Amino acid sequence: GRFGGLVKINANGKEQEAVKLVYKDNDFLYVSIHSLHRISKYTGKEGNVPRIDKIGSTTWSTLKQKTKKNVKEVAYDLIKLYAKRKAQPGHRYPLDNYLQHELEASFIYEDTPDQSKATADVKKDMEQEAPMDRLVCGDVGFGKTEIAIRAAFKSVVDGKQAAVLVPTTILAFQHYKTFKDRLKDFPVTVDSINRFKSAKEKKETLQKLVEGKIDIIIGTHGLLAKDTKFKDLGIMIID
Repeated sequence: GRFGGLVKINANGKEQEAVKLVYKDNDFLYVSIHSLHRISKYTGKEGNVPRIDKIGSTTWSTLKQKTKKNVKEVAYDLIKLYAKRKAQPGHRYPLDNYLQHELEASFIYEDTPDQSKATADVKKDMEQEAPMDRLVCGDVGFGKTEIAIRAAFKSVVDGKQAAVLVPTTILAFQHYKTFKDRLKDFPVTVDSINRFKSAKEKKETLQKLVEGKIDIIIGTHGLLAKDTKFKDLGIMIID
């Protein structure tokens, strides 16, 4: 239904406030403000106008049942996927060496407690036999990129490559610059793939990647293309 505003109604001789809900064919329903917990806001695809149902129809309950079934199927597939992932052996990275300590000591800011914990957790995951699958959350400016740099560097130090997948070309360029600046004093080759590169430049980059001449590659969905191959990928970071 659609919210039709707050109205005053007479119920059993008493005036009270209620929410007016308007349905298909201009049918409407009054819900007492004391029963607001029975109403919830519809959340759907952004920009998509929801279809209004008819009062008494089974459309809404049918849709809810179908959605529940789909959610259960997704959950089942996820459980199978994670069970399969847990059963697979991953690459076990060694403990930090002097290069890792030097990189982290060169950070111009003092780590926040959350940043220190996230860094330690990521590295602990990388040092386990199971493949890492960790979500790092934080607002803009909270230092997530620095954590990503440290994880990518840990991979490179152990002879592996790192890939950083981002949603936009601008972010790819920004990360490329940040990674390049942070790792300029270390023997690490950073490159990127974006739509501004010519076909020839992109081909050269992909060739270097498969030959192992690029340690860290940053790019948009082009990193997932069939012609993007690595010599030895150790970590995939998704921003």
